[in-house]
Amino acid sequence: MENNNKKIRVAITHGDMNGIGYEVILKTFSDARMMDVCTPVLYGSTKVATYHKKLLSQHHDIVFNTIHDAAEASERKFNIINLTNDEVKIDIGKSTEIAGLLSRLALDMACEDLKEGKVDVLVTAPINKKNIQSADFDFPGHTEYLSHKFGGSSLMMMVCDRIRIGICTNHLALSEVPSAITHDLLVEKITIMNSSLKRDFGITMPKIAVLALDPHAGDNGVIGDIDMKVVKPVIDEMQAQGILAYGPFPSDGFFGSSEFNHFDGALALYHDQGLIPFKLLSFTEGVNYTAGLSYVRTSPAHGTAYDIAGKGQASEQSLRSAVYLACNILRNRNEYDELTKDSLK
Repeated sequence: MENNNKKIRVAITHGDMNGIGYEVILKTFSDARMMDVCTPVLYGSTKVATYHKKLLSQHHDIVFNTIHDAAEASERKFNIINLTNDEVKIDIGKSTEIAGLLSRLALDMACEDLKEGKVDVLVTAPINKKNIQSADFDFPGHTEYLSHKFGGSSLMMMVCDRIRIGICTNHLALSEVPSAITHDLLVEKITIMNSSLKRDFGITMPKIAVLALDPHAGDNGVIGDIDMKVVKPVIDEMQAQGILAYGPFPSDGFFGSSEFNHFDGALALYHDQGLIPFKLLSFTEGVNYTAGLSYVRTSPAHGTAYDIAGKGQASEQSLRSAVYLACNILRNRNEYDELTKDSLK
């Protein structure tokens, strides 16, 4: 946005309205200090927000500012763009068709506003990956949808204070992972992680650990040969190009011995290899960041949590961390781009 004095406008999609999305969003912004950080724009429903607000009596002081266009967002106010003016049936803790439809609408509208520069960054509340499916949304999750929407390659990166873990194959069935681990995919993901650690996180010479696919990294071919024949040659190639990639490391020893503390990022080859240690290290504050996109998008690292929806038990720490991280990355990007532009001159 042109006026540098304006606070960062954070587009927040409401996700599945029957989950804990509204609860963690309202808890986050009931703290007035968040308005010093950014200007929130929620893509959702004032009526649904009011319903959830009543369930959270201790957060009664948050006031909604209904707007029709993100460009109208007011600083120091909790702005809401209504996706629909119709009455919608809320079924707390249940997956419904209308919840899926409204979560799709929120994403589409927020992404268009992001492209048009009406908002600066995107924070997505959790969706139900089943009820959001439609002819217009045939993706296993946010990451794949956003890569399609904004074009180019991306990397799912889980971020907390202690570690940053990239997920090479996203939301892919485990049976399909070995054939997906190719030279080109590894080069793409390592390159994205290296660039992101520099531009988005301000790390001048990032060190990246690449995890092994097989137990013991294949034990020199005794257990498997993908790590030896595919992963290791790519790591050598990256090093020859000046990227500080190392490995492949057997993931049990890598996390068990706290070796991860010596690296700026780790690339896991499949979902659970990265997500299990990540959530053990930072279950309440972790953030899902989509690296490689031309726009900044973060999300809390948890799901819809239907089992505790509407009970006031959900922690807002991950959503709050997602807002902070999105703003920090945007600032880091702007600073990096300014510095590299000057050096080119």
